[in-house]
Amino acid sequence: MAEAARRIDLIDTAPRFSAADAAMLNARFAGQSTRAMLTQVLHEGLAGRIAAVSSFGAESAVLLHLIAAVDPSVPVLFLETGKHFPETFAYRDELAARLGLTSLINLTPDAAELKQRDESGLRWSYDPDGCCELRKVRPMARALSGFDASFTGRKGFQSKTRAGLPRFEMDHTDAAGRLKVNPLADWSAAQIADYFAATGLPAHPLVAQGYPSIGCSPCTTKVFPGEDSRAGRWAGWDKTECGIHSPVQLGPDGELPPGYEPFL
Repeated sequence: MAEAARRIDLIDTAPRFSAADAAMLNARFAGQSTRAMLTQVLHEGLAGRIAAVSSFGAESAVLLHLIAAVDPSVPVLFLETGKHFPETFAYRDELAARLGLTSLINLTPDAAELKQRDESGLRWSYDPDGCCELRKVRPMARALSGFDASFTGRKGFQSKTRAGLPRFEMDHTDAAGRLKVNPLADWSAAQIADYFAATGLPAHPLVAQGYPSIGCSPCTTKVFPGEDSRAGRWAGWDKTECGIHSPVQLGPDGELPPGYEPFL
């Protein structure tokens, strides 16, 4: 009896997700509540291996509370840049304990890169893009290379650059088709405030001091009435994002494109 033809093993090199997948998910969950969407995405594995990216900033508790209510074991990635306010660390620990988060992962910059590129620790003062690249973009890219998707806490009302943000989009910092999920994309500032009030979630201690958006301490200032909530980030610089959401095409292991060298 002739043997059956041997099956040839193939490595699947297709992208994890495509723009069509993102569009399909946006259509599927149009009109559904955030809680219902999160439940299906997590319980049905619609986004594959997924992690939440959190700054533990002014509004972070809302998304973390919603995720924890569905699955508190979802990995939560926090960028420990070495430049945070002390209040942010205390808030991170308080929320993690209160919400029962079981997989909080602190990401740190590469020590050798820090020594080479920012030994004085003052790069933020003359090259904030380079500082963010070193302390945020590269560590996050390395961490997310092991995931198929990520949750972000971005909301359309936060700034002009985030207006019209969809719930599902492609992560343009990734060349292999990672999905980015923005569960609170269409939430308003009033909805955020109402959620805090309804759940009794603690506020970041700096919010009451005039900081509606909180990042690293050297690059975060108070915001005046009528300004965008993110107006206090990199004030005085032509910069609105740290770079982890900007369209630099990174390789599957978080490496920068050939010839790309932001440090001058």
